[in-house]
Amino acid sequence: MKNELTTKALRVFDRIGFKLRKASPEILIVAGVVGTAAGIVMACKATLKVNDILDDTKEQLDKIHECAENPAHAEEYTEDDMKKDTAIVYVKTGVQLVKLYAPSVIVCAASMTSMVASHVILKKRNVALAAAFATVNESFKSYRGRVKERFGEEVERQLKLGVKAMDIEETSVDENGREQTVTKNVEVLDRRGEKHSDFARFFDESSPYWEKDSEYNLMFLNRQQDWANDKLKATGRLFLNEVYEALGLPATKAGQVVGWIYDPVHPVGDNYVDFGIYDIYSPSARDFVNGYERSILLDFNVDGNIWELM
Repeated sequence: MKNELTTKALRVFDRIGFKLRKASPEILIVAGVVGTAAGIVMACKATLKVNDILDDTKEQLDKIHECAENPAHAEEYTEDDMKKDTAIVYVKTGVQLVKLYAPSVIVCAASMTSMVASHVILKKRNVALAAAFATVNESFKSYRGRVKERFGEEVERQLKLGVKAMDIEETSVDENGREQTVTKNVEVLDRRGEKHSDFARFFDESSPYWEKDSEYNLMFLNRQQDWANDKLKATGRLFLNEVYEALGLPATKAGQVVGWIYDPVHPVGDNYVDFGIYDIYSPSARDFVNGYERSILLDFNVDGNIWELM
């Protein structure tokens, strides 16, 4: 029974410790902000006491000068004595001022250290996440390569797009006016495998650039896609958040590291930006392009984590 209670207690403490470590960046930044504010308040209060110290110093210096200027004390109190006493007063005043402001300086320094520590922790976590994402992305590319090698490029493309080939029968009329049934092999969207990427976003009324005009929305998206491709070629890289911003969509954490790289010599992706507007396998995209819908789900052909590629 005692061992069981001890085990439970250790488990609880370990869980609490883990949660504290997990939330340490937030705790440190809050402590830094609060500590900085407290340090400023302490410095303001200390400043109110400075005049008392300076007045006391002035009084002591006046007495020293008065004694030094008195002819009656000329032999007993020399100029060297005056200089020594003056130096002692200045040192004592400096010590008093240091003691007065030391608490606020220490609190502010500790607060700054806390905020820097928070930044360091977050930076390490971001590096770890970027490395993990790069590993997953590389594994996925390797998996696609193995699928392409074993089953062929066409099968890999169908699996990637979520489409499948199937035979359908169509009735047509020949030149003589007779009906005939023909069989065609076409690709259709496989609803069982339909899944958009995590970076897909709706361009709809939530965007300030969306209008109740399907032709305008199509023209706007085409222009923004052209702009994205021009910027990609001009700078050699483009983050997904930059595209989100251009479309009036909210930025995401992934959008800070995911995007496109332009390298005509050694391409790492498609070397162009595609919003997925003209996806012939998507009925909703066809309806949007044809003017039946005013909104569309955009799915971007990002190259992955470009932090590791730059």
